[in-house]
Formats: sequence, structure tokens, C-alpha cells
Amino acid sequence: MIKSNNRETPFSLTYGTEAVIPAEIGMPTLRTAEVDLTKNDEALEINLDLIKEKREQAAIQEAKSKAKMEKYYNSKVRSTSFRPGDMVYHSNDASHAKDGGKLGPKWEGPYEVTESLGEGAYKLKDHKGNELPRTWNICNHRNVYHKV
Repeated sequence: MIKSNNRETPFSLTYGTEAVIPAEIGMPTLRTAEVDLTKNDEALEINLDLIKEKREQAAIQEAKSKAKMEKYYNSKVRSTSFRPGDMVYHSNDASHAKDGGKLGPKWEGPYEVTESLGEGAYKLKDHKGNELPRTWNICNHRNVYHKV
């Protein structure tokens, strides 16, 4: 099992070497038959000396991979902002307020934005003037609000 982002197995990052599975020990393979024990012990010592660098390289590769995924995600997300007084619909998927099944409403509302709390969070009120009990943050949910 190889981790896709750093090309190392968890076993090799922990112990500094690749694991030999029991099937390979019971049935001789080239990997187990041609082993020189003194050279093997020296190689294990070298691997243990280099394990810190190996872990650092894996951490760097993982950080690069995460940054690449974050950049891709952020390029697909549309930034929207609303001002107090704007009318919006709220996604029913995000609030799970009404379970209408497959043919149920996708949006609920309209709601009026009463206050912008920053970072995509808004206080909303319905057409009767009742404030919604929670604030909604657009950063945590994709397409939570839709302008009327």
C-alpha cells in the first residue's frame, strides 16, 4: 500500500525499511533468498539513520500536495457577498430544514440579509420579520445562498 501523495508506505516512514510479508518468508523469492545478513544489517542501520530525512521529505511532499488541492478547490469556488437588504434563497441541503425527498424544494426563502458578520456569515430574517436562529457561513457550504 503506497500513499499517493508522498510515495512512501506508513511502515517505511515508521521503521525505515519496507516490510517483508509472511508469505515471502515461507516461500523463497529472490528478495528473501539472496539476502546477505551482514549487508542487510548495515543497510538497516543506514536506513534508520536516514529515516528523519525521509520523514521530512514525506512531510514536504504532503504539504505540496495539500497546497495543490487547496489551490484547485479555491479556483472552483465562486466568491459572493451580500449587503443588508439583499433578498436571498437559502439552500435546503445545507439546513436540512425540509425533507421533501427527491422532488422536494431545493431552496427555502426568500430571506432578507439583515447583517453581514464578515467572512461570508450573514444574519437572515424571513418575510414575517422573524430572525433565523442561526447565522449561516457561506465559506463552509458551497452555494448556500442564491440571490433572488
